[in-house]
Amino acid sequence: MSVPAVPDEAPRPSVEPACDPYRVYLDSLTGPESRRAMRGCLDRLAALVSGGEARSGAGQPWHLLRYEHTVRLRTLMIERGWSPAYVNKHLVALRRVLREAWRLGQMTAEDYQRAADLPTLEHTRLPAGQHVPAEVVGAALAACDDDSPAGSRDAALLAVLYSTGCRRAEVAGLALADYDPGSRSLRVRGKRDKERMVYLTPQAVGRLERWLAVRGRRAGALFCPIGRHGSPRLRDGGPAAMTGQAVADILTRRLTQAGAMPRTPHDFRRTFIGELLDAGVDLATAQALVGHSSPATTARYDRRPERRRREAVDRITLPPPRPL
Repeated sequence: MSVPAVPDEAPRPSVEPACDPYRVYLDSLTGPESRRAMRGCLDRLAALVSGGEARSGAGQPWHLLRYEHTVRLRTLMIERGWSPAYVNKHLVALRRVLREAWRLGQMTAEDYQRAADLPTLEHTRLPAGQHVPAEVVGAALAACDDDSPAGSRDAALLAVLYSTGCRRAEVAGLALADYDPGSRSLRVRGKRDKERMVYLTPQAVGRLERWLAVRGRRAGALFCPIGRHGSPRLRDGGPAAMTGQAVADILTRRLTQAGAMPRTPHDFRRTFIGELLDAGVDLATAQALVGHSSPATTARYDRRPERRRREAVDRITLPPPRPL
C-alpha cells in the first residue's frame, strides 16, 4: 500500500490474515449487508491509497497510515466529487479499521488517535427515496396473484415490507420462529443485532398464512428461494434464507409486471414511517417500530411539515399578466 503524498517511502509489507485489521473489522460486523458495504468502502480506500493498484483492502498495511495520510484520503474523496454522506461512510470504515489495527497492537494509541481524528463533512439532505402510493402496492400484489408458489411468497413479502417498514436485510433474516400469528407480530433483528417487535396488519397476516401453506411449518427462513419445481429450497433440513438483494430483486420484478415505476424496499420503509406520522402516531412509537437509534432520524421522514409549507405557499396567488 503506497500512501498519497509520501512518494519516497519503501514498499509496504503485507499483513497475515489472522492479524489483518481489514478482516478483523469485517468479522466484527453482524450483518451481511453491513459487511458488504464496509468491505466496499475499505476496498475503495485501498485503491485511493495505492493509486489504483490495490483491488482489495485485505492484506494492506493499514497500521502504517498516519494523520497526514488520512487527511489526504479525505481530501481525495472530496476532490472526486463524492457526496458528503458517501465520504462520511468511508471515514467511518477508515476509523474502524484503524481502531482494529490499534487493538491488534499494530499501532500506538497516539498514532491511532491522530490518524482517526478526522472531522465528518457537515451536510443536510432530505431522506432518500420516494413515497409508494397504495394503488402501486395493490397493483404489485395483483401481479403476485398467479397461483404459483413464487406468487404466494412474493405477495407475503410485499405485505410484510409495506406493513412493517422493515429493512430488506431484516426481512431476509426472518425465521419462522420469529412469527407469532396470535399477536400478529414478527421479531426482527436490526442493525447492531438489536431486536424489536413489529406488527402485521390483518391483511398482511392473510398473505403470510397463504405463503406458509406453501412453505410448510419446518424451522428455517420465513422467506426462501423456490426451486425449479415450485418447492422451497432447503438447507440443513429447513428452508434456506434469502439475501437482502434477493428481496429487492423480487420487488423490482413485481413492480415491473404491474407496470409501475421502480421502487426500493427503502421506499416502502419511508412510506411506512410517513403513514404512521400522518396518522398521528407519536414519534417515539414510530422510532421503536422502525428501529432507528435516534428520534431525529425518524423525524426526517415526517411529511407533515412539508405539507404545511406547501399549504402556506398556496395562499399566495401569482398575479395575472397585465401591462402597466
